[in-house]
Amino acid sequence: MAYITITPQDRLLTISAGGTALGETHRALELQEGSYPPMLYIPREDVTMDKLVKTDRQTTCPHKGLCSYYSIKTANGLLENAVWSYENPIPEVAAIAGHLAFYPDKVTLA
Repeated sequence: MAYITITPQDRLLTISAGGTALGETHRALELQEGSYPPMLYIPREDVTMDKLVKTDRQTTCPHKGLCSYYSIKTANGLLENAVWSYENPIPEVAAIAGHLAFYPDKVTLA
């Protein structure tokens, strides 16, 4: 298995895309996988889920499991597959269940 660490982040993060506010949190998890850039995973409870539309896209990661994708509804249209989630991750990364990650080129976490 790739070297993965998950670290709680307690700083305030706001989530937005295309001028649309998606939420804010003090409960993000930072996942660091090998040499990849760290990714922030946001609890679903801290995201306005009615702005997200689940898509048919799925991928599989050998280190995290089956991945589902969501598009974001914004005033300027749909941002396709801009969000992903491991809804039932493998046990080694179970902490990210119930969390969402966002493509940094489509979504702002500040």
